[in-house]
Amino acid sequence: MTTLSVIVPMRDVAPYLGNLLLSLTHNDRGDFEFIAVDDGSVDATPQILAEHALRMPNFRVLRNDEAVGLSGARNRGMAASSGRYITFLDGDDWLAPGYLAQAVAAIEELGCDFVRTDHIQVFGRRREVHRAPMGRRGVKLDPRDGILPMHTKTMVDYPYAWAGLYRRELFEDGLLRFDEELLTAEDRPWIWRLHRRASSYAVVSLSGVFYRRQVANSLSQVGDRRQLHFFDAFDKVLDELAGDPDRDRLILKAVQNYCAIIAHHLNERERLTPALRHTLRTRARERLRTFPPDVLAAVRPGVGKERLDLFATTLGIGI
Repeated sequence: MTTLSVIVPMRDVAPYLGNLLLSLTHNDRGDFEFIAVDDGSVDATPQILAEHALRMPNFRVLRNDEAVGLSGARNRGMAASSGRYITFLDGDDWLAPGYLAQAVAAIEELGCDFVRTDHIQVFGRRREVHRAPMGRRGVKLDPRDGILPMHTKTMVDYPYAWAGLYRRELFEDGLLRFDEELLTAEDRPWIWRLHRRASSYAVVSLSGVFYRRQVANSLSQVGDRRQLHFFDAFDKVLDELAGDPDRDRLILKAVQNYCAIIAHHLNERERLTPALRHTLRTRARERLRTFPPDVLAAVRPGVGKERLDLFATTLGIGI
């Protein structure tokens, strides 16, 4: 039986595949499967993957002739998988030797629905360890307790899908599926749904994922219309909270998150075309005006003066 399925979506990542594929061999185990989903690559990625598959029997390649995006690629990989646990890795990142076996041992020992891990961000030759924002480590917790408090960084502010391991039952229940309409910020409704609806989780002190930053063709760096999908992502978070019994408490965190990501994109607006900058400002202004005054009053201290000033100067509104 397959213990772990590793889903690796990728597109045009040939320069980075050496590190990634070597790291998979250093994490290989007979009961693990590795599923690369080539999402319409036009560089040497398909050839490199095909050659690696000849050397690694439990490494499979799925090919999308036309790109469907990160969400669709992950969903296709999960649908083709068979592991009792599922995890993710992006095509330009890599793993420390033995990390996957340690993560499997942790979730099996704890017996929870999912575990979350720390990770290492890579800026050229510089490395930074980023810890999951939960101080209680190695114990089973209620996922809802990872959402609040409102003004503190919590587990829904740490949405990286690859920084964790997940029971297959979560996929079968629909909690691991990514919204394919979202070409960026797809992890935001995903992480909120997971923490609202799963039964248990834990944070463990493992930092074996190397997350490469400032990659030129990564979605975090592009400046096209996909960047504005964060509006749709957070609208989905708010829509799904509508029927939640804890809505009145949780909406405060969601709105504060929404304000923070609006401010982030306003600060980065120069990478957008003039037309998209106009759309960003228009949608931001309209969305901020829909939030109830009592909610805005509650979240204002956590939004911070710098962001409040940004809204006033860029959007012409106060909150």
